[in-house]
Amino acid sequence: MGCSLHVAWNDGLTSYNFGPEHPLNPVRVELTMALSRELGVFDAPQVKFIDAEAASDDLLRLIHDPGYIEAVKRAGKTLQPDTPYCLGTSDNPVFPDMHDAAALVSGASVAAARAVWNGETEHAANIAGGLHHAMPRNAWGFCVYNDAALAIAWLLEQGAKRVAYVDVDVHHGDGVQTMFYDDPRVLTISLHESPLTLFPGTGRPDETGGPSAEGYAVNVALPAGTDDARWLRAFDAVVPPLLAEFQPEVLVTQQGADTHALDPLANLTLSLDGQRRTYQALHRLAKETAGGRWVVLGGGGYELVQVVPRAWTHLLAEVAGVDTDPQAETPAEWRRFVRERTGEVPPLYMTDGRTPDFTPFEAGFDPDDPVDQAIQATRRAVFPSHGMDPSL
Repeated sequence: MGCSLHVAWNDGLTSYNFGPEHPLNPVRVELTMALSRELGVFDAPQVKFIDAEAASDDLLRLIHDPGYIEAVKRAGKTLQPDTPYCLGTSDNPVFPDMHDAAALVSGASVAAARAVWNGETEHAANIAGGLHHAMPRNAWGFCVYNDAALAIAWLLEQGAKRVAYVDVDVHHGDGVQTMFYDDPRVLTISLHESPLTLFPGTGRPDETGGPSAEGYAVNVALPAGTDDARWLRAFDAVVPPLLAEFQPEVLVTQQGADTHALDPLANLTLSLDGQRRTYQALHRLAKETAGGRWVVLGGGGYELVQVVPRAWTHLLAEVAGVDTDPQAETPAEWRRFVRERTGEVPPLYMTDGRTPDFTPFEAGFDPDDPVDQAIQATRRAVFPSHGMDPSL
């Protein structure tokens, strides 16, 4: 039997919808849930669905300014831009009942955190969550409310002393970092494409935390073109040693699938197989460093048919401890549903057929390799704050 998993779900989670022309289309979530069902991931006895309810205003105020919450409500009713709050932009267009939709996503992530914190399950997931860019007083980068930060803030309110947040989205987890930048109870680690080439232009290795939390903001800024082997090398060189030292009570992860080579908004070149190996590594680290307490959120991913549904189905299967064959064909019924729902040609197999591997950073530093330069810059910036030696 695999690990216990609670999936926070409500069909209303697909109502977080900026419109058919916007990159963040909820069909990716719909297709993920359909593929996971067809593959039997949700049939495992250790998997349970839990209902998601919208976060209350009091709950949202743990991280968001009251004036901003009211602005979101107004915008969702009047459909008028509220530009001081970055509402009504091309990234964050207003849509009907926007507050309700965004609050539901946030509530689902808190429900997942609650299930883990209360000991109801080892792992919990909100695949519609991971809206990591939203700031305390404004929308940002397709994100209205920051459900990831809210789940962490809720855990702190319950008395958690150490929460680790690992963000593997191709974009820097800037909103979560901002909200806990001076709080040593929260270790934020973000691996992302360099701010020199990608939104939001932050996440440099010298962003290491405020005066009370020096070294608790960790950023690995990877060059465009980074592939499976180099990405996994960077992950292995930074994330496991920091989590082993920090020993979080809960691990929260943001699992954006936009590191894939086919993603239209970014420039890394990972495969589904490389992403799958990341899920395995995070699962192992949750067990080794956080007593198995793992809250899993979705995130970015803009290749809506070819990448996100397969990536997140592998993620949910990994979290549940359900074996999936990477060489398997996608179910015929799911392929039919994809054609009907999107008009696109669905993928035939569950992964890209790669066998990703990497050489550990400890085997030797190459000063001419831009990925090794990024790894070394991060280790030098934060390892000493944790009493760790950044050298090889």
